[in-house]
Amino acid sequence: MELYTGLQRLTIRNSGLRNIQPRAFAKNPHLRYIDLSGNRLTTLSWQLFQTLRLFELRLERNLFNCSCDIRWIQLWQEKGEANLQYQDLYCMNLDAAIIRLRDMNITQCDLPEISVSHVNLTVREGENAVITCNGSGSPLPDVDWTVADLHSINTHQTNLNWTNVHAINLTLVNVTSEDNGFLLTCIAENVVGMSNASVLLTVYYPPRILTLEEPVLHLEHCIAFAVHGNPAPTLHWLHNGQVLRETEIIHMEFYQQGEVSEGCLLFNKPTHYNNGNYTIVATNQLGSANQTIKGHFLEKPFPESTDNFVSIGDYEVSPTPPITVTHKPEEDTFGVSIAVGLAAFACVLLVVLFIMINKYGRRSKFGMKGPVAVISGEEDSASPLHHINHGITTPSSLDAGPDTVVIGMTRIPVIENPQYFRQGHNCHKPDTYVQHIKRRDIVLKRELGEGAFGKVFLAECYNLSPTNDKMLVAVKALKDPTLAARKDFQREAELLTNLQHEHIVKFYGVCGDGDPLIMVFEYMKHGDLNKFLRAHGPDAMILVDGQPRQAKGELGLSQMLHIASQIASGMVYLASQHFVHRDLATRNCLVGANLLVKIGDFGMSRDVYSTDYYRVGGHTMLPIRWMPPESIMYRKFTTESDVWSFGVILWEIFTYGKQPWFQLSNTEVIECITQGRVLERPRVCPKEVYDIMLGCWQREPQQRLNIKEIYKILHALGKATPIYLDILG
Repeated sequence: MELYTGLQRLTIRNSGLRNIQPRAFAKNPHLRYIDLSGNRLTTLSWQLFQTLRLFELRLERNLFNCSCDIRWIQLWQEKGEANLQYQDLYCMNLDAAIIRLRDMNITQCDLPEISVSHVNLTVREGENAVITCNGSGSPLPDVDWTVADLHSINTHQTNLNWTNVHAINLTLVNVTSEDNGFLLTCIAENVVGMSNASVLLTVYYPPRILTLEEPVLHLEHCIAFAVHGNPAPTLHWLHNGQVLRETEIIHMEFYQQGEVSEGCLLFNKPTHYNNGNYTIVATNQLGSANQTIKGHFLEKPFPESTDNFVSIGDYEVSPTPPITVTHKPEEDTFGVSIAVGLAAFACVLLVVLFIMINKYGRRSKFGMKGPVAVISGEEDSASPLHHINHGITTPSSLDAGPDTVVIGMTRIPVIENPQYFRQGHNCHKPDTYVQHIKRRDIVLKRELGEGAFGKVFLAECYNLSPTNDKMLVAVKALKDPTLAARKDFQREAELLTNLQHEHIVKFYGVCGDGDPLIMVFEYMKHGDLNKFLRAHGPDAMILVDGQPRQAKGELGLSQMLHIASQIASGMVYLASQHFVHRDLATRNCLVGANLLVKIGDFGMSRDVYSTDYYRVGGHTMLPIRWMPPESIMYRKFTTESDVWSFGVILWEIFTYGKQPWFQLSNTEVIECITQGRVLERPRVCPKEVYDIMLGCWQREPQQRLNIKEIYKILHALGKATPIYLDILG
């Protein structure tokens, strides 16, 4: 069986099989179904199946010997393990009588019992500790500690054998911080089965600085750091030896993973005032640690006059020289006159500039070229709907062209999303009719989620359909009642009304009589696709009588292709309507009855899936794990950037909902994507599908596959899904 590492189902029936070695399936971890019925097995060891997660084991028509060796099968029948409870199994006793295995009565044959001297063991780094494990029962079990990956020096075990008790001491010498959180497990085994008990090892140690890197520019300048310590240390920073206080320009973001604190000291458009030495200080009850690194952002504009600057906090200012002046009354009068005249001139100039900005800076969206609108659950400062870049040269401002106001020597580019409106065709048609639903016809049932805009509820809606008296719907409530929010609400409603497709979540209308404002969508009974994938993957577990069991209904290749082709179909429609979604991911797709999948975005995913988003500048949330390089670096969102996101959706589908780049931090993900790395091929993904992913992840947007081509390929693969077993893994 060693060669068949990917094997999932094994059937050996009516073959005369007499014996199976205890480690025969050690190289077949994916086995879920085994049928050994109709053979000549007289005994069978539980150790065969100890590493497998079986949902079915068939053993009918084997005549076992009634002995302690098969007592485990009897116990599995009683517990309902591997569907053995529905099988009629028999054994032959010493009198050559054939009896039902359920009726077998063997004395002194039970699972071992186990106990440990500690449930939780807490020590300081460098200390010693001793833990005792006792195993008892009949037959007397073998007892052992599993410490293969333990780092503590000179770990050793001592056996103590008493009557009906097998005890073993585990001694830890010079405990190291690397073993913090280690689960020390003691195992007791006999022919009936295995019992185990675990001890959580907690090691307290002072803080240590793991990494501190020079500032690197991603979306903001970042001094990356990683610190560990237990208890978790508090962190603060010094700038040139003085306590650094967070401002709009400088702030720290980090997350705690175990005992490691990893994050960034972020700088938003730093200047030469922010140059200097930055020291991170980590402190807990056992001590402190610090490390310094130099941050250099810009050269001083007047390096020759550095002696004329003094430091005040985090800034440098020019001191006022002590000059003594003798004033005369007539000089004072003349000076006041000049000051008044200059002030009047400045006021007139400001008024003129204000009129110019209003006249030339605020241009109507309806005059813009380019035919793409953008839909998303939340607008923010990164939104391509409206971006004003005040005098800072960026990739998006280089081609501002005529949409630029020149004031003195300062260029103020006024850039709207060039893809928001079609020339000669307004996405928000003046004749768009948005259905209005009466508030009395909406009955809220329960909350489904919450996002930046407000909450989403499951509700019953009356008088919505001429064929149904009432129907279940999902309603999105707007929590911000400001005038601007109401205008955005109405604009989004008009936009959604124009989207009508079998794989786009249906929008029914709005309720605007009173607060909160409400949007009404169709209800998809199985929720978002990401949770659906996880619930139908190989690692999905359910509770039965309070015990975790393997969930049934693992998705197959044909079902995965069916899901993917439906999303692709919805994207083809969005592209034909010149819409860019910006946030395509499985969390923003919904699943209905009969595996019907639709694209949607209720906006609640930013809270429910907060770890999928990277916070920029304190409030902007970007789904960087789904974004192409041009969207990360230049905030450029197009139909081609949606194609990149679809490639990531395919990867999510074929990994049963794993988070892309789950092993990396957000800053590491940005670095990987901008350097050209791509996600690896999932284990269950056919080469043809991975080729589609690679076609979506071409660095140059114009080289990526067209969404129509992707849909045709997936549709064809779904019709001719190959049925094969990858026996070599």
